[in-house]
Amino acid sequence: MSAGRSREADLALARAAALGDREAFEEVVQRHGPVMLRYARRVLRDRGDAEEAVQDALVAAWRTMERYRGDSALRTWLLGLTSHKALDVARRRRPQPVDDEVLAATPADDRSDPWAATSGSELAAALQEALLALPYGQRAAWVLVELEGMTQQEAADIMSTTPDSVRGNLYRARRRLEERMARWRP
Repeated sequence: MSAGRSREADLALARAAALGDREAFEEVVQRHGPVMLRYARRVLRDRGDAEEAVQDALVAAWRTMERYRGDSALRTWLLGLTSHKALDVARRRRPQPVDDEVLAATPADDRSDPWAATSGSELAAALQEALLALPYGQRAAWVLVELEGMTQQEAADIMSTTPDSVRGNLYRARRRLEERMARWRP
């Protein structure tokens, strides 16, 4: 399906969902839920927190679907909700000390996530660690632009900021990642 047809289909689904059509909303969740979760997992440090943020975003989407006017892609609007909910979750959470034994005893089951499937390698693990060390705004901008393939304008819309702010966050994120990943360069 072309981008234009997909956008028209999303708009039709959003309008139907705004009128209370649960099946239309389920289709919205099927289409866009995976990217919402992938984004939330990359900007938050915990899968449970990511799932909570996505769930909160989907509840907000269901309640406010009539506000979606189609000015931007539905995916952009949903990722904006996800970004706000992820930030809310990150603000609520305080780091909890974790016993090393607990970490060793709970293997991650990430077979459904291509990113996690490759994270067994040292390089992917190092990149994940470097990403998590970035401040939230830099990490969110980098994930949206570099991993999700969004434009700086789309990332700005999602993050409720300006393209210049996204550009600055990207610049700082790239510099920090370059420094942290220097040992992996040939």
